[in-house]
Amino acid sequence: MTIYQFLLLFLLWVCLPHFCSPEIMFRRTSMPQKRILGARVPRSDGKILHRQKRGWMWNQFFLLEEYTGSDYQYVGKLHSDQDKGDGSLKYILSGDGAGTLFIIDEKTGDIHATRRIDREEKAFYTLRAQAINRRTLRPVEESEFVIKIHDINDNEPTFPEEIYTASVPEMSVVGTSVVQVTATDADDPSYGNSARVIYSILQGQPYFSVEPETGIIRTALPNMNRENREQYQVVIQAKDMGGQMGGLSGTTTVNITLTDVNDNPPRFPQNTIHLRVLESSPVGTSIGSVKATDADTGENAEVEYRIIDGDGTDMFDIRTEKDTQEGIITVKKPLDYESRRLYTLKVEAENTHVDPRFYYLGPFKDTAIVKISIEDVDEPPVFSRSSYLFEVHEDIEVGTIIGTVMARDPDSTSSPIRFSLDRHTDLDRIFNIHSGNGSLYTSKPLDRELSQWHNLTVIAAEINNPKEMTQVAVFVRILDVNDNAPQFPVFYDTFVCENARPGQLIQTISAVDKDDPLGGQKFFFSLAAVNPNFTVQDNEDNTARILTRKNGFSRHEISTYLLPVVISDNDYPIQSSTGTLTIRVCACDSQGNMQSCSAEALLLPAGLSTGALVAILLCIIILLVIVVLFAALKRQRKKEPLILSKEDIRDNIVSYNDEGGGEEDTQAFDIGTLRNPAAIEEKKLRRDIIPETLFIPRRTPTAPDNTDVRDFINERLKEHDLDPTAPPYDSLATYAYEGNDSIAESLSSLESGTTDGDQNYDYLREWGPRFNKLAEMYGGGESDKDS
Repeated sequence: MTIYQFLLLFLLWVCLPHFCSPEIMFRRTSMPQKRILGARVPRSDGKILHRQKRGWMWNQFFLLEEYTGSDYQYVGKLHSDQDKGDGSLKYILSGDGAGTLFIIDEKTGDIHATRRIDREEKAFYTLRAQAINRRTLRPVEESEFVIKIHDINDNEPTFPEEIYTASVPEMSVVGTSVVQVTATDADDPSYGNSARVIYSILQGQPYFSVEPETGIIRTALPNMNRENREQYQVVIQAKDMGGQMGGLSGTTTVNITLTDVNDNPPRFPQNTIHLRVLESSPVGTSIGSVKATDADTGENAEVEYRIIDGDGTDMFDIRTEKDTQEGIITVKKPLDYESRRLYTLKVEAENTHVDPRFYYLGPFKDTAIVKISIEDVDEPPVFSRSSYLFEVHEDIEVGTIIGTVMARDPDSTSSPIRFSLDRHTDLDRIFNIHSGNGSLYTSKPLDRELSQWHNLTVIAAEINNPKEMTQVAVFVRILDVNDNAPQFPVFYDTFVCENARPGQLIQTISAVDKDDPLGGQKFFFSLAAVNPNFTVQDNEDNTARILTRKNGFSRHEISTYLLPVVISDNDYPIQSSTGTLTIRVCACDSQGNMQSCSAEALLLPAGLSTGALVAILLCIIILLVIVVLFAALKRQRKKEPLILSKEDIRDNIVSYNDEGGGEEDTQAFDIGTLRNPAAIEEKKLRRDIIPETLFIPRRTPTAPDNTDVRDFINERLKEHDLDPTAPPYDSLATYAYEGNDSIAESLSSLESGTTDGDQNYDYLREWGPRFNKLAEMYGGGESDKDS
């Protein structure tokens, strides 16, 4: 025995447990038994024991899946060397499926499968077997083994998708890859050809093909045109067993779409296109469209339009409408039927995205002739200019013509023109225009200082068709004339010190002029007369200095001096004015600073004293008091309506909800007063309004005591009907106030001595439309009554 074998046996002996009885060995009855002898091991008493080394004959069983027999499927047999066949050993099985899927005969060790097994669910099962002594219940031998399921071809190839969607550009070369489909087979790929899949095409030939091994679908025909056919349906079959007879198969559908490429040029449906447009169409007006059709789609069908030739290239333009792929022809310049009635354009349509691979199919453009007819319309007059500018001096006389506007009718009929001014642009009516020849003249004096520019609008309309009119702007510039004299710009508050010396400067003055001469303003200053106290020195820069001429002034003698200064300009005609300086005499310190002045001459014009001012002020106050008193008296005399709201002035029926008790009611009204007129108080005036004229109440004779109450009332009613000062108490709330200045006067019957039957209401129709309703109501009643 070699050293290597000795060491191996020694390691096995150390690792294995040491029993006195021999170890059990399992084997399959169909295989010869192999024995491995054990080494000699000395006992403690010195005797040599012979230990037998046992080994396993296998570590796995094989079992076919999908068993279809009626009996349990036999798996294999376990057997121990210690099994003498006397039933002393008992076989027990544990692990995956033990007792349910796999059972063992505890006496013989035969293993059976209780049901059909699918390898695709579980490929192998790991179990543990034990041989147990029935008397001691101690395990004699145990081991772990595997039952491996052998595969059969019971699964067809399946595709992950029932329907695939793919696309490929049209006009692709043969062999262009479209899409790859892959089928899977659940069978064991390591056992036979059950999982080996081969692809084939069942539908879609001769347009497409499929690679058997990879499942890649490719084009099989050249120049497939999307415009002829866009959709294709291809059916692919996947078959296992390497595609041999008896193999299982599965199919899937692939919908293939040919995508568009730019392989078709645009084409106009007509070689000549006719359009019409009115000559009055403004610039930018769309007069029509042209469209070239393209069999392609998307950006491959995008077309750009342009005008490449024709006699109307300056009059018309074309733009491309992206949404509709149309060429919109528009007016580029104003049209005139009388000048030209027909234009011809050559329009080109060209693809904007051209594929270089298909240049040989070109050119990718097309042309068409567009003929545009101009239609005549009644056009408004046309002015000779777009605007007019007239310049005129401000001193011209009224009625002077300042310019003429000219307009003509562009139509062949040449209708006469009528001119007018838009008065919204000449609210002051300073200008006017001759309606026949368009001459513009002044109707009022001009003043440049009030308005230097006048912006007018002249309207020209056809006499035969006034609706056809045109407006033009006329700008009138008023030129300056020296018609304003220069004057002081401000009021000068000038004073001179009492201790002033001759030649002392007391004020610097300047001037302003509303005129605007071309050479600029130039003023000259001088005194209106020789003054012994002051003098004016012109600085020749439009200013002048006021200097003293004597030594010392006294405010007690003269507190204020008035100095007239003549200011003149140098324009033609020369304009001049005299401005008066008010110079106060004031007390000053040694530095010439004013300390006190006479208050009387601070802001007063010449010749007005303090007493005169006080008298004027008193007169103004008295006048104001008189005006206030007069207004107060007028307000007291003004009638005030009992009903203040104008909305309440209407024919209302006022219900007092109080009904008397007649003659027997002695509490509500004293009937004795009626029977004894002497007890009546003196007649009182109305308190709701202030009477305009105070009439003296008339004393009425008292009735005798035995006068009947009815007669008394009738007499009093007649008396009050004939008395204009008697208030109409029977309609106090409704007719107390009817307004002022009504041409209808009063509608009340209180002052009328006649009855309704005697009234004639025909006069209501003469009062105007506001009384028509009353005239119909009352006038109609009479006619109805007569009928």
